[in-house]
Amino acid sequence: MPVPHPPVAGLLLAAGGGRRLGGRPKALLGFRGRPLVEHAARALSEGGCAPVCVVLGAAAAEVRVHADLAHCTLVDNPRWPDGMGSSLRAGLAALEATDAGAVVVSLVDQPGVGAAAVSRLLAAHRAGAGLAAASYGGERGHPVLFAREHWEGVARAAAGDRGARAYLRAHASAVTLVECADVADPRDVDVPEDLGLLSGSPGRPD
Repeated sequence: MPVPHPPVAGLLLAAGGGRRLGGRPKALLGFRGRPLVEHAARALSEGGCAPVCVVLGAAAAEVRVHADLAHCTLVDNPRWPDGMGSSLRAGLAALEATDAGAVVVSLVDQPGVGAAAVSRLLAAHRAGAGLAAASYGGERGHPVLFAREHWEGVARAAAGDRGARAYLRAHASAVTLVECADVADPRDVDVPEDLGLLSGSPGRPD
C-alpha cells in the first residue's frame, strides 16, 4: 500500500493594517458580502490544506468578531507593524507543534487566488517538490509552499516586508514553479485604485 503523505498546513498572512488604503485592515475588506479573510482562509482549506493557521494583527479583535474562522487556528502577531516577515515567523512557530510536512503560505489581499491554485501546489509537493510557488506567465508569485525542512531557514530569513522572498531567491534553482494564470489572478489590493478587484469572481483571471 502507498505510504500516505503528511498533511500540508495552510498559513494565511492577514495582519496588515492597510496603511496605503487609509488604514483599512485588509482582512476586513468586504468580498462577496463577507470579510476578505474568510475567502482567503477557505481557499486554503478547500485546496486541501489542514490545519489552516491565520495570523492576525491590525484590528485582530474586530476580525475575531466579524469573520467566521471557526475552522482555523488564529494567531495574534503583536509585532505586525514590523512587516510581513514577523507574521510569517509567528505562523511557522505556531505550526511547529503540528504534524504537517509542508505549508502553503498565502496572502489575504489577493481575492483572485482561490482553491485551484492551492490544489496545484499540493499536487506539485506530492510529486516531490519541497519548494514550490504559483507562477503567472512564468513569474513567481503567491501562494508558495515550503516543506518542513525549509521552515527554520525561511523564518530566519524573514525580515520586514520581504517575507520569504530572500529565501526563495537564495534557493531559486530548487523552486518548482507551478503555472496558475489560467485559474487565478495574482493582483493584490494595495491602494484605493485596487478596490475594484473585490467585485470580481474569486480564482478566475480576467
